Amino acid sequence: VQLQASGGGLVQAGGSLRLSCEVSARTFSSYHMGWFRQGPGKEREFVAAISSSGGRIAYADSVKGRFTISRDNAKNTVYLQMNSLKPEDTAVYYCAASLSNYGTNQYAYDFWGLGTKVTVSS
Repeated sequence: VQLQASGGGLVQAGGSLRLSCEVSARTFSSYHMGWFRQGPGKEREFVAAISSSGGRIAYADSVKGRFTISRDNAKNTVYLQMNSLKPEDTAVYYCAASLSNYGTNQYAYDFWGLGTKVTVSS
């Protein structure tokens, strides 16, 4: 299983970006998906998760109301729509996949992409 994240870049505070993560898996619809991020000098942290069916979704408190996770199982892709971006959202964003675990714990995810960098200027 390979994950390829894209969509990062430089944006001003208050702006928006949409991250995409394409997954090479025959049974993408069976995977729970998550987004995590690692800011400069910080540990990697949970951002958002979506269950395999899309019926369960979770967000970190710091992004609730601003970020939206979604998935298109026909395109083997999970998205993270990020609005009202803040400088503290600056980080490398990683997508992750798990066949058996849904949730906020990064150690529960089996497969990881390389990440895409998001920089928010003030």
